[in-house]
Amino acid sequence: QGQLVESGGGSVQSGGSMRLSCAASGYTYNCMGWFRQAPGKEREGVARLDPDGSRSYSDSVYGRFTISKDSDKKTLHLQMNNLKPEDTAMYYCAAKRGYCGGTWGGFNYWGQGTQVTVSS
Repeated sequence: QGQLVESGGGSVQSGGSMRLSCAASGYTYNCMGWFRQAPGKEREGVARLDPDGSRSYSDSVYGRFTISKDSDKKTLHLQMNNLKPEDTAMYYCAAKRGYCGGTWGGFNYWGQGTQVTVSS
């Protein structure tokens, strides 16, 4: 049974940095990513990582966030720099056993989420 556990959320001032981590267990996940959901808004894809190292980012975080995975391929990270109040959301780690396929869809394993709050 697949399990994803996020850590690293919290509060930070605008312009600050934060690193989220996601410990994965249970399966080998070919595609892993980060999503977020702000109150009253739909969940959106933030970053995803294919096993060949290909990375994709949403326009809203491109150039500020970096997705990476440890060499043991069991821990996913999201380095967030130059954070803005609009980045405030619950952040979720997600994975699927297939490849990302150039889409934000099809993720069927999810973590419980970690809150990120950015104050102005």
